[in-house]
Amino acid sequence: MVADAEYNVRRRFPARVYGRGAEPDARFSLANERTYLAWIRTSVALMAAGVALQVFGIGGRSGPGVLASTLLIVCSIVLPVAAWVSWARVERSLREDAPLPAPSMAGPLAVVLAVASGLVLAAVLL
Repeated sequence: MVADAEYNVRRRFPARVYGRGAEPDARFSLANERTYLAWIRTSVALMAAGVALQVFGIGGRSGPGVLASTLLIVCSIVLPVAAWVSWARVERSLREDAPLPAPSMAGPLAVVLAVASGLVLAAVLL
């Protein structure tokens, strides 16, 4: 039975997460996965918003409108990577029965959205 457990740990990706600690309660791991998927949905929504700004010509393809669109699309590309890192940090903490790490993505995302909103507003008003 121990050999089977060691085999499963080696097969699971990423090994740097699953190779540590003990298997946590499945509810916590699944909640962590749902949070990861929520960040992925947010990334898709940001991509759609960035594309929509250009497709529908919001702001008349002005400099601020293009900058807002670019900012949203770049954020939508970076966000899944940050979500993956956050998922791994939380999963590792769960497995090691350690305190959960502080959230790291909400603050920067709020700043990006505030800047993009300001740019869209400037593009529409100019």
